[in-house]
Amino acid sequence: MASYNHVILAGNLTSDIDLRHLPSGTAVADLRLAVSEKFKRKDGESVEKTVFVDVAVWDKQAENCAKYLGKGSPVLIEGRLQMDEWQTKEGEKRTKLRIRANTVQFLSSSPRSNQDQPQERSPANKPEQEFTDDFEDDPPF
Repeated sequence: MASYNHVILAGNLTSDIDLRHLPSGTAVADLRLAVSEKFKRKDGESVEKTVFVDVAVWDKQAENCAKYLGKGSPVLIEGRLQMDEWQTKEGEKRTKLRIRANTVQFLSSSPRSNQDQPQERSPANKPEQEFTDDFEDDPPF
């Protein structure tokens, strides 16, 4: 039987990142992502549902996340599902499903320390071409 384990999620961090280092020196960042879905019911009522997902980020990427991201930061996570299993001090078995991130894409250009301040784009950071959906003729596809 074939299997495929790949997850892509976009959302906002629910809190600042918890960065720790293992005894080997490897960095691990634990973060929590809120992923919302908005839809209308048959009766026309708008509904928003939010799912909270735990994510583990490793190595240099974990350090960069802790340095540049904070509560509310929008990110795109690409990774795989991972089941963590452990035993409590009382001997009870516990499991937790989370995502082990392969990549974390920052969706905001604001650094963590300046997140509340609006950022001006310098001429070097301006896009070469602005996107527009105003088609005078037929769409280009």
